[in-house]
Amino acid sequence: MTNFSRRNFLKTVGIGGAATVAGLGCAAPGGASSARGAHVVVVGGGSGGATAAKYLKRFSPDMDVTLIEPNATYHTCYGSNWVLGGHAQMDDIAQTYDALQSRHGVKVVQDSVTEIDPARRTVKTSSGSSMTYDRLVLSPGIDFRYDAVPGITAEDAERIPHAWKAGAQTVLLRRQLEAMPDGGVFVMVAPGNPFRCPPGPYERASMVAHYFKQAKPRSKIIILDNKENFSKQGLFMAGWEQHYGDMIEWVPSSRGGQVEEVDAANLTTISDGGFTTFKADVLNYIPPQTAGAIAMQTGLAGDGFWCPVNQMTFESSIHPGIHVIGDSSVAGAMPKSGHSANNQAKVAAAAISRELAGLEPLSPSTANTCYSLITPDHAISVAAVYTYKDGAMAGVAGAGGVSPADAPASVRQMEAIYTKGWYDGITGDIWG
Repeated sequence: MTNFSRRNFLKTVGIGGAATVAGLGCAAPGGASSARGAHVVVVGGGSGGATAAKYLKRFSPDMDVTLIEPNATYHTCYGSNWVLGGHAQMDDIAQTYDALQSRHGVKVVQDSVTEIDPARRTVKTSSGSSMTYDRLVLSPGIDFRYDAVPGITAEDAERIPHAWKAGAQTVLLRRQLEAMPDGGVFVMVAPGNPFRCPPGPYERASMVAHYFKQAKPRSKIIILDNKENFSKQGLFMAGWEQHYGDMIEWVPSSRGGQVEEVDAANLTTISDGGFTTFKADVLNYIPPQTAGAIAMQTGLAGDGFWCPVNQMTFESSIHPGIHVIGDSSVAGAMPKSGHSANNQAKVAAAAISRELAGLEPLSPSTANTCYSLITPDHAISVAAVYTYKDGAMAGVAGAGGVSPADAPASVRQMEAIYTKGWYDGITGDIWG
């Protein structure tokens, strides 16, 4: 992709992507009253679910919208790497649902959905309650495939954290890094494609290196990767060399990065049929991923790991009346990121509002921006614009771009400022 002006790009698509769906929510001539009495249930209060609930009420104020989310406070996965690097605290990535209720009129139920009946259009929760819906928006995030690699189970996450769902796991991994001796080895096993937030593991390595450089300068970071390349690879590696020397070692599949087994008791990974091993003082195993558990349980992924949808509306291709958004969905060229989920939620909300008003959906355009900190003052980014074409969300040629490889330090510093601005902007758009 071509280089671009960050400021001009944000002016074009809006910091939270709102401009890309402007006008889609005009449910009916003269207002949205035709949605009066309709009940839409949203499952999951992350970037996708919270956005969907808010914009459903914005597009159709007379609609009844219920958001079901088990946690009173939601910690964003994006930004959690900053906590691991000591650049932020958990409170800095904490979001609540107060504004959705008081400002936007969303009914928020703190509970977990245990069963969805697509035929009866009902959901049941762990508290024993049941409710019906006219439309359901499902945004359950990700779950993990611990059965993909022998030697490690979900129970081992209490000692070998993934920290890929922000919250207690983030705190646990940070404490392990703090307790690690200077000169120790932090081994991170990166997940295979597709996975939540494509550059995430590599920003994590950067932020951990930032902490080590200050507190444990003799320590080593090893990234074991079953891939031969990754997003923004050249920019990351140049930044690592500039700021951290040889502290970070990236090991691709061809050199032993394809982990075939984990010796959880000894914090050791095994590759190449047993010929290559890596012993860690702190092991961060990020498993292969799948659609959230409730989506899998409901059969929305069919025989696969992700949920196929009509990418014009994000309505399930398997169960009508259910819209699957965010990380769990198959969304064409769009990555599994918080920004993507935010955009997809607006598309789904607009489609539902129009459908309940008896109108056809409009062809959507969306966007994604992904910032990564290499140090608190050095950031890189990639952005793209997508449009619905030939049945799928496809990238728009020539739109968006990537940080220039030859940018001076002042540009990298400005990108770091934009990173924080992006975070504040998108979380305000979602939960504000």
